[in-house]
Amino acid sequence: MKTTKVHRIALLFNANKIFDHEVIAGIAAYFGSTRAAWEVFLEEDFRLRLSGIEHWQGDGIIANFDDPAVAQALSRCRIPVVAVGGSYTDPASYPAGVPYVATDNFKLIEVARQHLIDVGLQRFAMFSVPATGENRWAQERELAFRSLMQGDQLKAEIFRGWETNAHSWNAAVQVQVDWLRSLPKPIGVIAVSDARARQLLQACILAGIEVPEQVAIIGIDNDPLVRRLSRIPLSSVIQGAQEMGREAAHLMEQMLHGRRPPDTPVVVPPAGVNVQASSQYQLIRHPSVMRARHFIRQYACQGIKTEQVAEYVGVSRSSLDADFRQELGCSVHDVIMSFKLNAAKAGLESGDCSIADVAQDSGLTSSQYMHRVFKRELGCTPRAYRDRVLSERGLLSPA
Repeated sequence: MKTTKVHRIALLFNANKIFDHEVIAGIAAYFGSTRAAWEVFLEEDFRLRLSGIEHWQGDGIIANFDDPAVAQALSRCRIPVVAVGGSYTDPASYPAGVPYVATDNFKLIEVARQHLIDVGLQRFAMFSVPATGENRWAQERELAFRSLMQGDQLKAEIFRGWETNAHSWNAAVQVQVDWLRSLPKPIGVIAVSDARARQLLQACILAGIEVPEQVAIIGIDNDPLVRRLSRIPLSSVIQGAQEMGREAAHLMEQMLHGRRPPDTPVVVPPAGVNVQASSQYQLIRHPSVMRARHFIRQYACQGIKTEQVAEYVGVSRSSLDADFRQELGCSVHDVIMSFKLNAAKAGLESGDCSIADVAQDSGLTSSQYMHRVFKRELGCTPRAYRDRVLSERGLLSPA
């Protein structure tokens, strides 16, 4: 009986990073859809095993080429290599002779900026990172931002800040606060990554700057861990990283069967925007309503009441409710409940937590109470809502 050759493929990615993790998930999805006969080798952080990789006795390597050390090490490989990384404005920046699957850095920034335009903002800035050889992707995103702003004949305000560590943390945050205070308001800020966006959220809270009424923030990566660590839910552009993984695996499969890969990079656009509270800008004229909404965003899921919001703002409950009804057409309690409901919907959509845990985390206290709220507000149960969303994403088979 004829047996299928099993190919030994190394994946050189840092599985602790969300982008790399999603690319790996896309490669795994390709396995499932094609039943590729691969034996996969994966380190948690491939950089620990990079030395001598060119001598690896396998059949192919798929690797993240954003790190120049990886490109250098694999330039000496004689087995098929597929590169994954960021897109470049200059075609000469791509590695020669290596098939390449890229996230579209220009489109990531364009989508983020368009979202901020769509919510009604007219001023924009970017929060980047200090330039190094390892973060060329960030520099490409800066170029995209400059190009888009120049196309509208606007100044491109880009702030790189400092690299943060235990010794410089306080000073780095203060530099961010000073920059935020210097910006004209309201303004939308695009962070080059979710990690950078979260830092900016923290700086805004420290400085008493309302998000998103004064500074609306959107990141890139849609990192669930960063969302859980953010006091205000973070909007983020979703990279097409899983599609990149599928494309990279497909190219590798073609090369293993002797077919020539494409001469030009395969550029994958973003998959969309996960819109959360940090970028949902709304023109608010009354300062008490602005301050109250900022407080509610941070603490709605912790069970705050209208009295606590009024105390924070420094006005009476009746006065604040009157301001809310005049400005927003609803009560303070209605806004608190809206944030709780949105938090519950986001928790259910992730598919990671039980309904009881989602109820507790969103401030709806119990699955029974959440059931009543969902039936009243959405006309369905929490379980039906979750199943419908996951089914639409192809993550759950319809009953």
